[in-house]
Amino acid sequence: MGKKQNNQVKEITPMEVDFPQWYTDVISKTELVDYSPVKGFMVIRPYGYAIWENIQKAYDERFKATGHQNMYFPLLIPESLLKKEAEHVEGFAPEVAWVTKGGDKELAEPLCVRPTSETIICSMYAKWLHSYRQLPFLYNQWCSVVRWEKTTRPFLRTSEFLWQEGHTLHETPEEAQEETMQMLNIYREVAEDIMAIPVVVGQKSEKEKFAGAAATYTMEALMHDGQALQSGTSHNLGQHFTKAFDITYLDRNNEQAYPYHTSWGVSTRLIGGIIMVHGDDNGLVLPPRIAPTQLVIIPVAQHKEGVLDKAYELKDILGAEFRVELDDNDSNSPGWKFNQWEMKGVPIRLEIGPRDIENGQCVLARRDTGEKVQVALDDITEAVRNLLAEIQQNLFDRALKMREEKTSTAVDMDEFKKNLKENPGFIKAMWCEDRACEDKIKDETGASVRCIPFDDEQEVIGEGKCVCCGKPAKKMAYFARAY
Repeated sequence: MGKKQNNQVKEITPMEVDFPQWYTDVISKTELVDYSPVKGFMVIRPYGYAIWENIQKAYDERFKATGHQNMYFPLLIPESLLKKEAEHVEGFAPEVAWVTKGGDKELAEPLCVRPTSETIICSMYAKWLHSYRQLPFLYNQWCSVVRWEKTTRPFLRTSEFLWQEGHTLHETPEEAQEETMQMLNIYREVAEDIMAIPVVVGQKSEKEKFAGAAATYTMEALMHDGQALQSGTSHNLGQHFTKAFDITYLDRNNEQAYPYHTSWGVSTRLIGGIIMVHGDDNGLVLPPRIAPTQLVIIPVAQHKEGVLDKAYELKDILGAEFRVELDDNDSNSPGWKFNQWEMKGVPIRLEIGPRDIENGQCVLARRDTGEKVQVALDDITEAVRNLLAEIQQNLFDRALKMREEKTSTAVDMDEFKKNLKENPGFIKAMWCEDRACEDKIKDETGASVRCIPFDDEQEVIGEGKCVCCGKPAKKMAYFARAY
């Protein structure tokens, strides 16, 4: 019986041996996702979807607190709408999926499955907006989008993914810029405070910005393997789309004017980030604030009188404040359950057996450090509350330390290449902002400009010369290979 149980908790490939295989093992063995019959499309299973719901809740609360309302727009977009903004359609053309038949009849006009919704939303905004008194438009939608990717990996890059996309209209460029920065800050707050993922924020290069944007701002996280993950973007779209879609209104001078437009989005790739920032060779490690289950109760010798009763009593007490599971499956041993719930990343495991009950205590085991502590049952709620807070902070501190250890500086291409080989991660280097240097760095190293940090986080590396061409450079940029 014991051998059969041990085989049920399958081994996970060590991350230092094969990181991509480790990732695949973790997402499949913890039942976060499964592969669908259509290549590149994922089935998000209940445990994975519960993580997404917690992410969604954290963001949605903040969106609404800043005056945004949720809406929903159609999945299909007429080709003529997509083509109204040339730069936009060119940026998405290779990834667009098309519907050309309805039933057994050819459609008069092909319809694209939304890769993003600027075009359909702008067409509606043009109908709705008439006066400056209606502004700002502060709307968001939670939906899925389809981008026909060549290579896919669940959560990180799939042909269909879940996300939110906010689309706002404003009277002035200053208000639009303020909105763009506000949403970037909300993204950062949730990433760091809820997901325990430290991020760097800044502006994308002209090459990397969103198709049709005046400027794109991003938060970038560093994964355990040293690759960056673009984790959320906020775009100041200026008047590009409002002019293309003839969105006008009567301004305060009773004249026709074009509003200023923003869009911003995060997606299910954040789940991939949580896995790759916090996970270890035993599986998931979930920050308490995002974990579907914050504490699991494992009764030991549950067949003995009083054990299950006490376990259920604890579940009722702790369930009033925390997300709690009780594993009373009698076909698996406690040891098997320990391994199973550890693999699923639950922050705290509570062990309770006959001797514990006799002594008025239980054992709490931390997923992040493996440390076990004995806690009096009378103090259990406060002990769990404090321990969850400690784990949340420790995971952030640990991820920040990892990022700092994997961040280096480079003053020339030799040092850049050496660092990228010996210590993959972020490289901070001066950049002249010339596209030719950006392309050369990418061609020679595979690293791209992840972001140009804001002025208050700028620093001068070396003598302030471009890492590629050696000419004077005003800006320091973060470079990395990326997912």
